[in-house]
Amino acid sequence: MTADRCPRCTLRAALVVAGFVLAATAAARAQPERIVSLNMCTDELVLRLADAKRIASVTWLSQDPLNANMAEVARRIPANHGLVEQVLALKPDLVVAGAYTTRATIGLLKRVGASPREFSVPRNLAEMRAQIREMAALLGAQTRGEALIADIDARLDVLVARRPARPLRAIVLRPNGFTVGRGSLVDEILTRAGLVNIAAELGIESYGQIPLETVALAGAEVLVLNDTPDGPPSLAHEVLHHPVIARLSGRLRLVALPSRLWTCAGPSVVDAIEQLVAQTEQRK
Repeated sequence: MTADRCPRCTLRAALVVAGFVLAATAAARAQPERIVSLNMCTDELVLRLADAKRIASVTWLSQDPLNANMAEVARRIPANHGLVEQVLALKPDLVVAGAYTTRATIGLLKRVGASPREFSVPRNLAEMRAQIREMAALLGAQTRGEALIADIDARLDVLVARRPARPLRAIVLRPNGFTVGRGSLVDEILTRAGLVNIAAELGIESYGQIPLETVALAGAEVLVLNDTPDGPPSLAHEVLHHPVIARLSGRLRLVALPSRLWTCAGPSVVDAIEQLVAQTEQRK
């Protein structure tokens, strides 16, 4: 069968050739000049650490201001939907991705020797700092990386004096009735804001569902809603607007935090802590 009659053969051949090109280009350059990111969180780090002219593409998700922190910058850069054909057409010398996204594309790129760099989800601020440093080294932007970390730490130091003398009891409620417990970045966000995470007390590890009855009876003083103002309606978000939640507003403070503030590890995490601290101060 000829290549014209075998589209898959043609695609496989193109992948092999592209793989050799990617590997050769990456080896020839110490600092990548055509960076492609396949994950919204790696998008954000790349956009913060690399010059825009060196970024070949970021995901379309990063161009949405409701869900992304760097949308204004991202909109000036070509978007991708995580497809291997898009990646190869961009002729990148560096591909970065998240550990749990675009698995089919990552698998194909590995098969042709492109060696994309995958980044996991940080579970605390220490891992967040390590990830920033890892990405900065990969991009040849160590100075920017250290400056970014120094700014984060300086903002965190200022917040220490603003935390309440008595930690308030809090619980996070996300779409579909999920909450966040121990072993998560959100848990440390609550702690840094001077709050006690009730989900951690209940033994919930990382993410887990929680009944609204528990939310109502757990003695919470702060209810943190993971909500996106002006976002599209969905069944997953209906629980956040349940009558039980509305009635709780009379005896505890409801704090709505946009998901973009704590979906990805970076300076936006400090924004989330600052908002929580500000809401706590209003209760004094």
